[in-house]
Parts: sequence; structure tokens; C-alpha cells
Amino acid sequence: MRRVGLFTHPACRAHDGGPGHPERPERLAALEERLRAGGTWDELVPVEAEPAALEALGRVHGASYLARMERAFLEGAAFVDSPDANGCAATPLAVRAASGAVLEATARVLAGDLQAAFAAVRPPGHHAEEGLAMGFCFTNHVALAARAAQDSGLVERVAIVDFDVHHGNGTQHLFERDPSVLYASLHQAPHYPGTGSASERGLGDGEGATLNCPLAAGTGDAEWLAAFEGQVLPALEAFAPQLVLVSAGFDAHVRDPLSSTRLTADAYRRMTEGLVAVTEASAEGRLVSCLEGGYDLVGLAEGAEAHLQALLRGPGAR
Repeated sequence: MRRVGLFTHPACRAHDGGPGHPERPERLAALEERLRAGGTWDELVPVEAEPAALEALGRVHGASYLARMERAFLEGAAFVDSPDANGCAATPLAVRAASGAVLEATARVLAGDLQAAFAAVRPPGHHAEEGLAMGFCFTNHVALAARAAQDSGLVERVAIVDFDVHHGNGTQHLFERDPSVLYASLHQAPHYPGTGSASERGLGDGEGATLNCPLAAGTGDAEWLAAFEGQVLPALEAFAPQLVLVSAGFDAHVRDPLSSTRLTADAYRRMTEGLVAVTEASAEGRLVSCLEGGYDLVGLAEGAEAHLQALLRGPGAR
């Protein structure tokens, strides 16, 4: 059994996008209930992380954007920048808590206290651009973790793997000129936000360090695993990352209302096993994953449970 941390903060449950919003507080409650009922919770190391300081968020996001976003919600705005970036007065602390959990998880894994970690947080982050909120996201948690890891001096090469059903436009744009960060995404296409074509391979010095695997609506485990095993894993193995970060969205699940992809929990388990194998080969087993999407409560809980069980047991230990 591998030592895996579960990082979260109560403030993440206070963020509220309004009545009927799919990114709702019940997501974290459903996930915890499933993990406790199945016994996975007891195998994890629970950590209540400290919210991130504004200075830490400045590794990726502009100070003026962060101040504007926090001020807008504290003054009663229903959204910032885009009608799909909804929030409330509790949102600024939730955003800091979510990013703080991913940052602390990364620090603990790099320090060797844990082999892997999962941040059960909300709001999600992979759509957030340097100075723009969109797609339920306000700060880009995995991007912040990648930069913090590199700033620590402990790693140079970081891989970010994104299996949310929506393409992580923010993450790609933040690193598309950087050859030290490999960004690989599997996502439904065409779909929100409209980015992530296979022809997008990075820019300048970063050309070749972006890999997009767009998959058509209606595809399921076989097609996603073929892309993962045939494209993503070979790219990761060639890159030999010293740390793997995962944007772990579970909205490609067959039950999810915001996608037309048909994954089962087994696909999440097998993708995670492949990622763990990569980390064992080049990264001393170091992997940090962050909850992104997943809007059907049963589908989210099933997918996340399979993901965590694979983190705990590693490849080939079902």
C-alpha cells in the first residue's frame, strides 16, 4: 500500500455558484461519503491544508486580476469575467483554500512525506487563464503547483495530465512556450471551451511539449484508453517527468450531464495505474492530482474512488 494524502479544506464547501449550478458543494460531500462507505477513506492520510496567500497565487496569476476577482465577490457580484465563473462572498477563501491544498500536497510529496496526494477541492482550476476567470475556474491549481515545484529546486521537468472531459485551455496557454512542462490532455471535442485540437503542439521553445487527444462525443473506455496508452503514455515516458500532476476531472463518466462521453470507473483506474507506473520509472513515484470536473454525484464518486484506489495500490494490484 502506497502512502497517499487526501488534502482539502472546509472553505471549499462554502463556495456557491447559485441555485441549480452543476459545480455545487454536494460534490465534495458525495465523494467523502463514497470513500468512507467503501473503506478507501481509512487508507488515506487526511490533511486540512492552509489557504494559499495571494503572493503564492502570483506565481501564475496577475496581482490586479486576483484583487479584482476577490473584491468583486466580496462586494456581492454573482460572477467575474464570464457568466460561467459564478461565485459568492465565500468564493475568494474557497479559491485560496483549493490552491493551497494543491500547493501543500505538492510540497509534501516532494519532501517525501507522501508518495502521492489527491486534492479534493472546489472550485476547479484548469480553465483559469493568467488574468481571466472562466468555466467555473478562478485560479489554476495545477499550474501553480508546477511552478512551485520548479521553484523549489527539487525538480525541473513536470508533466501535467488532464483527463477532464473539457480541454484545460488555461493550463495549456500558461505552459505552451515552456519545454520544461509537458501538458497532455484527453477531452471530448467539439466541446467547451473550443480549444485543444490535435494540431496545438506548443509554441516557440515549447513546441512539442503540448499533446492534445480530442475524442468524439459518444466514445467510451476503449477509445479513451487507446489514446491514453498509444499517445499519452509514450509521450510521458519520452519526457521522463520528475513529478506528475493530474487534472482529475470525472465528467467524462457515462452518467455526467455536461458531456456525451461514456467512461466507466475502470477507465479512470487504468489511466491512473499507467500514470503511477510512469512516476515509478522517472519521478520516484511522485504524483499529485487535483479534482476538476465531475457533475453527477454518483459518477464523480465512482471515478474518484477508482482513481484513489489505483494511487494507493499502484499498477497491477487490483
